[in-house]
Amino acid sequence: MFESSKDAVNVICRIAEPVVSKRGKKVVKEQEVISLGPQVREGELVFGVAHIFASFNDTFVHVTDLSGRETIVRVTGGMKVKADRDESSPYAAMLAAQDVAAKCKELGITALHIKIRATGGTGTKSPGPGGQSALRALARAGMRIGRIEDVTPIPTDSTRRKGGRRGRRL
Repeated sequence: MFESSKDAVNVICRIAEPVVSKRGKKVVKEQEVISLGPQVREGELVFGVAHIFASFNDTFVHVTDLSGRETIVRVTGGMKVKADRDESSPYAAMLAAQDVAAKCKELGITALHIKIRATGGTGTKSPGPGGQSALRALARAGMRIGRIEDVTPIPTDSTRRKGGRRGRRL
């Protein structure tokens, strides 16, 4: 496992391959094989942190390293569907999570800690419709799940909520 982005090493191997040029001379041409991600033993879990922000307008699936400073991949529901009304749908969140899982596996991340978040503050404290389906899609795609944590910001005392003195009347 790598604890910070400093331990994530990009490995470049050079392979010399003889190639015949137009004039009939043999020229050695080098090919670069690039392997991204950390150096790990077989079967060892490499953790990342998946920040899932599920509002009622969109769903973000954002994977960082354990420190949270280095972004590995970020996909939103709006990037996956055409219609604006579908950005926060469970289907769009599922597609976004599948893309994220594929990219993580490509970079060598095999397990994720999940931090799920709603709008919070003066907004709603419950995650939107895409939150649960994004989490399920990550698990179904073969990512190992570590800890699941709700990081919705809850105000201890905040600015005035919208709706006025008598509240929203239905």
